[in-house]
Amino acid sequence: MCTHIDSSEHSVDVIITEQGIADLRNLAPLKRAEAIINNCVHPDYKEFMRSYLKSCDRGHIRHNLRRCFELHHNLMERGEMLPGLTM
Repeated sequence: MCTHIDSSEHSVDVIITEQGIADLRNLAPLKRAEAIINNCVHPDYKEFMRSYLKSCDRGHIRHNLRRCFELHHNLMERGEMLPGLTM
C-alpha cells in the first residue's frame, strides 16, 4: 500500500509491485482497477478490494466515500487493517 503517489491515474501505464505487474495501457477506468486488483494487490486484500469496487457508484471515477478509508480506520482503531486477518 502506498501512502502517497504523485501521479494522476491517467498518466500511469504500468504498475509493478512485489505481487505482480498490471499493464494499464488502453484500459478503461473499471478495467484498470480490475487489472490492479488481479495483478498487484496482496492476496489477503483482493476480496476486500473487489468488494469495495462493487460498492462504488457507476461513473468515470468510482469511489465510495463511506468505505474508502475503512482499512485506515480499522488500523487506527483496532491495530489491524482487516480485522481477524492473520498473516
